[in-house]
Amino acid sequence: MCKSKKNTRAVQPRSRRNTNINMTNSPRPHRTRTSTSSSSNYETSTSEVPITESRSYVYDNTITNEFEWSNTSSISSRASLSSLKSTLPENPNIYHVSEIAAATANFSAPRLSSSSWRCLIRHRDVVVSRRNFRQQIDLPELQRRLSLICRSHHRSFVKLLGASVSGAVIFLVYEFVPGASLADCLRNRRNPSFTDLSTWTSRMQIASDVAHGLDYIHNFSGSGSDSGFGFVHNHIKTSSIVITEDNLRAKLCHFGASDLTGEATAGEGEHSGARTVRLQGTRGYMAPEFQLTGVATKKTDVYAFGVVILELLSGEEAVKFEFDDGDGYRRISVVETARVAVEEHGGVRKWVDKRLKDSFPVKVAERMIWVGLECISDDPNGRPDMGRVSIEVSKLYLESKEWDTKMGIDVDVSVSLAPR
Repeated sequence: MCKSKKNTRAVQPRSRRNTNINMTNSPRPHRTRTSTSSSSNYETSTSEVPITESRSYVYDNTITNEFEWSNTSSISSRASLSSLKSTLPENPNIYHVSEIAAATANFSAPRLSSSSWRCLIRHRDVVVSRRNFRQQIDLPELQRRLSLICRSHHRSFVKLLGASVSGAVIFLVYEFVPGASLADCLRNRRNPSFTDLSTWTSRMQIASDVAHGLDYIHNFSGSGSDSGFGFVHNHIKTSSIVITEDNLRAKLCHFGASDLTGEATAGEGEHSGARTVRLQGTRGYMAPEFQLTGVATKKTDVYAFGVVILELLSGEEAVKFEFDDGDGYRRISVVETARVAVEEHGGVRKWVDKRLKDSFPVKVAERMIWVGLECISDDPNGRPDMGRVSIEVSKLYLESKEWDTKMGIDVDVSVSLAPR
């Protein structure tokens, strides 16, 4: 690393030629070495980009060429560069399988689920998810998909940082987000009468977050892909949505998993983003046509989103079985109970989660139920696009906030997702 001159007097640059500022993705301002790591017959460098040769000076991680700034300009430059860096997309990281094994104590560390671990990799708190390839994907195609997915940024889904491949297994490395799943927040196993989402507005905020995140995935992610814009998520359910601990905001998990593992391949000649899926869906979230054909589309994502909305409003599971003395076990679907609720006089008030203590705008609740029911239409062509859904949910969220203000309800409450 070049050392700066001790003279702090601000001077004008001798020439405006060759005054480009060199920036790097590496947090260190000095020259870095690129290292290669191979996994499953491919090599790539880490995300650090070496600084090109130039006559540069460094002032507290701020790089300038051939002239010195005043103290005020230096502070301003540091702030500007820091702000710019925080908005730039990161390159996908390619991890060697030995890094994954070391971070997870050879996969014996405590698991977050049956196939995921929380650990530290390259000084970053991450979640490693192990998945099997569902079909053969050649290296260039895998790299292309990984690059597109890692370039996608939205506050309503958990970011994919990179991946590692070992034989028929791919390890997906996501950022760690402190919180709990939406399923656990709605249904506390230790105390069924308690919920972390105790206000109507908090649930409407979550509905808005998920709607905007899925709208981005469908209509704005994947720029430069052969099919244009958008991916199919194929993992929409309450157990795959994280509610952040600090402010109860929602983030979708597993974005990109279906495309990177080969669960889905592009459909033939469809602009709807069809995918041929070779993985069984989750009970209660599968659209009728998905159960018949195994083909996942953006419309099947919309169906699953509609089920999530109804769960969010009622607090009930998508599908559950209750013991009936006469007929054994009886299947109860949140979709069926919602349809009954909107048809009966006063049914909406009885159907909405009782733990909200009857404190919600009934008209808004009824319209939200209709949004969910429209999303789960048996005819996929009758289901709305997520762009239109996100707009409608946003409107209802704003109306809910206005209702809160009129009722004098304090929605800025401090909560904890710790077990009770």
